[in-house]
Amino acid sequence: MPETAELTKLYSILEKTAQLVDVTASRDKVWPILEAFQDVIGQSVISFRASTGSSADDLDCRFTMLPKDLDLYGRALENGLTPKTDHAVGSLLGEIHRGLPIGSYGIDFGVAGGFTKGWAFPDAEKLVKLSDLVKLPSVPPSVAENLPFFEKWGLTDMVSVLGIDYAKRTVNLYFGGGVGDRVPAEVFQEKGVRAILGELGLAAPSEELLKFCERSFTIYTTLSWDSPKIERFTYSVMTPEPLGLPVDLAPTFERIIKDAPFEGHNYVYGIASTPKGEYHKIATYYQWQKRVEKLLHSDA
Repeated sequence: MPETAELTKLYSILEKTAQLVDVTASRDKVWPILEAFQDVIGQSVISFRASTGSSADDLDCRFTMLPKDLDLYGRALENGLTPKTDHAVGSLLGEIHRGLPIGSYGIDFGVAGGFTKGWAFPDAEKLVKLSDLVKLPSVPPSVAENLPFFEKWGLTDMVSVLGIDYAKRTVNLYFGGGVGDRVPAEVFQEKGVRAILGELGLAAPSEELLKFCERSFTIYTTLSWDSPKIERFTYSVMTPEPLGLPVDLAPTFERIIKDAPFEGHNYVYGIASTPKGEYHKIATYYQWQKRVEKLLHSDA
């Protein structure tokens, strides 16, 4: 497929943004993804995410608000972006599409590592219930095994985003943000944060995390097929002014905020708790749509 001015511009932005976080973009990895999804890139919301954790050696690019009739996993397979697998990770997105009220989709890829994730976004008026999700054959057993935890904290009826990491074979479940659906306040309060992380066997919260949680708008968990445990618990904040957050910004984060080769529309900052400690993430939006504000729970 011939190169277009639009894809050339986007790749240039990706490459320059990656340099700010000490990452070298791979044209061989990125260009096939841009070509495979070029018909929907123009209507998508595009963000770039940097991390201090295990993925600090890459810059993630995310296309969201993709059409709900798009077979993104099938397209990824057809274009050789991810290997075909008999593992349940390969069938889950199709089951979600057929069985749950999904309004749009998304993809993630690393500018150095290539295609990684698929995303499903339920309609804001009808978030997913865990009782419906666990009926899907390919859902990790760990979701059902942690139902008592989700019930205890009032989260069972408000799954607002579902992410599938094909490379790591994990699932992300985001909670809250639909019409009238808010994560209970105690989840963000110090007592609740300490109780949740302790119950899950994750690292005790730092004072930085506790302060950050006072402004958090959503949470998400990471689960896998290989363990019954919730592997990560993440708190996030959306803000137009990330420099004002009560966090110690990594130098790479400061550069992506101050020196990005585009005018950022908004930012999402996250702190993830793992058994070994905490790490930070920041996402900046390159291509924006007003309707995404409702999806990202900016009024929460």
